[in-house]
Amino acid sequence: MFRSLYILFILITLFSCSRKSTPPSATPGSVISQPVVVRDTATSRTATAKALPVPVSKDRYYQDAYAEIERMLRQNKDVSFKRAVFVTENAYFDNTMSYEHFDKQITTLRNLCNQIRKSRHLTYDYPDSERIQKFASIFLMMKDTLPVMLADSSIFLYFPYSYDFEDFAGNTDWSKMFVTKLLRTHSGNCHSLPFLYKIIAESMGEEAYLALAPNHIYIKHYSKKDGWFNTELTNGSFPIDAWLMASGYIHLSAVQNGIYMDTLSMQQSLALCLVDLAEGYQHKFGKDSTAFVLRCCNLATHYFSIYINALLLKAETEKGVFENYMKRNHLSYAKDALVNENARKLYEDFEGLYQKIYSLGYRKMPDKMYQDWLDELSVQKEKYQNKKIPTFK
Repeated sequence: MFRSLYILFILITLFSCSRKSTPPSATPGSVISQPVVVRDTATSRTATAKALPVPVSKDRYYQDAYAEIERMLRQNKDVSFKRAVFVTENAYFDNTMSYEHFDKQITTLRNLCNQIRKSRHLTYDYPDSERIQKFASIFLMMKDTLPVMLADSSIFLYFPYSYDFEDFAGNTDWSKMFVTKLLRTHSGNCHSLPFLYKIIAESMGEEAYLALAPNHIYIKHYSKKDGWFNTELTNGSFPIDAWLMASGYIHLSAVQNGIYMDTLSMQQSLALCLVDLAEGYQHKFGKDSTAFVLRCCNLATHYFSIYINALLLKAETEKGVFENYMKRNHLSYAKDALVNENARKLYEDFEGLYQKIYSLGYRKMPDKMYQDWLDELSVQKEKYQNKKIPTFK
């Protein structure tokens, strides 16, 4: 067992997701140099020494990523959450990452999880035992320290993925939200950790359901023994619904209307990627670049009509369009907003969205309150732990 884990640990190191050129925030020394660049994108194209330069629009890779996710949604063909996450992140880095390396690293982690399943015993004897074993192995790989035997018979400790508390919302560095950043640094947040969990589960042939809370994403599973249960990757726990609702700034109507604490379908999960794509676009090109952002939000809400982050981003973007219109035309907000026909239409669009958002039960959770909530997750997890969840021995 230890020898197999050692081999897999070496493979993890070799298959670290590398870029073909260094993006602005890449870690020095993490890039594999390649003399010929073959970009791996939604619309693949091979660069050759004789090729003439082709003008590329500044947002070409965002357009490519959008087109690929749109095809998955509209055609329901070749649907892959893993691929959608990759093209979303790759667009931010101007198409400089390799999907082949990303895929190999996921495969390596899947193989490590399979080795864990073979070497551990799960205290669970229901008909869905094999499926629950897969989930337990992913959880153990991500949140526990694993002993790996080296060639000289010494033991190396493979450490779990940790929570990155610095800029956890990606306000300064949007790549802090990325699965590729998580794989490179072994630390992530409540966005990248559940995304990676879902990707590995799907590579093992199982569905892991994302679920939303204010400013937060976690995993929901179903077992024949205990029904639905929650998996929290930020601190490695299984919180009960009652605690999540009571402590997580979740209004009752938000649960009743389904914007929080419900399982997301594949289409809804892809909608999350569309909003990530839009937010990455804003970080890269500025908030005045509204057309692409609204396009992403409109497609996301077409397939996930109550996705609260898409509604919020659309409302804030439309509000910005309104304010810019007023400024360009030297109109007074108080005097002219409801008199000027164009201004009134713009105003009614975003104001109607804010009213819908509030009626769905959304209440803004301040960043400080979310930070305190994360701290409580880390320190007092025994208070709300679901003790029925099966674990490996």
